[in-house]
Amino acid sequence: MYAIIATGGKQYRVSEGDIIYVEKLGAAAGETYTFDQVLAVNDGSLKIGTPVVDGATVTASVVKECKGRKVIVYKYKRKTGYHKKNGHRQQLTQVKIEKINA
Repeated sequence: MYAIIATGGKQYRVSEGDIIYVEKLGAAAGETYTFDQVLAVNDGSLKIGTPVVDGATVTASVVKECKGRKVIVYKYKRKTGYHKKNGHRQQLTQVKIEKINA
């Protein structure tokens, strides 16, 4: 059984027991979080929502909050001596999928 959820502008294919990194949710470690934007559920037969499946939720527990890998942003204009280097680390939340309620 798997589900496709949407959070943080991205879509994830999840099953029970999966550990995934999503955009920061603002929940502390140990709390439970419910994803209500379930786009599709497959439990033997595929149910696709328009745009979400009615009554379907995915329950997950928050493992920790962390930062992603550093992305280097380098701006450069030729012949003018202009260059600027900047780095960015995205705030992420690690969650463990506990239950898919379809």
